[in-house]
Amino acid sequence: MKPEVRQRARERLDAKLAAIKPLDQFAVPPKGWIRAIRDAIGMSGAQLAQRLGMTAQGLVSVERSEAQGRIQLNTLRRAAEAMDCVLVYALVPETSLTEMVERRARDLALKALSRVSHSMALEDQQVDRDFEKRVQTYIDTALRDRDLWERA
Repeated sequence: MKPEVRQRARERLDAKLAAIKPLDQFAVPPKGWIRAIRDAIGMSGAQLAQRLGMTAQGLVSVERSEAQGRIQLNTLRRAAEAMDCVLVYALVPETSLTEMVERRARDLALKALSRVSHSMALEDQQVDRDFEKRVQTYIDTALRDRDLWERA
């Protein structure tokens, strides 16, 4: 993917993801979403279990696995559909994707340029006064998006 296309894709995803922030509004209820919604709509465990084609004890196990964060997405999707709900699944970065990429590029540039600056200082050579400009030039010329996530 070309860098300009990747940047536009990041910006579109950032706009979509901004709509679901702050994330604390989607905090999982203590007993899980299945149990919370089932209780809120007045559906018994036996009724939901029947809709899912399992025993009441099987549903208890499903609800427990969700509350513990071990549930499979397919199982969660089936439970949602059985309660006339839709499972919404998303990975939401703590910052924007654009900020994440910019921060990673800057970290790598600083690491690379600090080694050079240190070597120059040891050799008694003067280091550029405009370090920020050197950092941005390094990012623009030496780093590609795919290089950002290699182990450093």
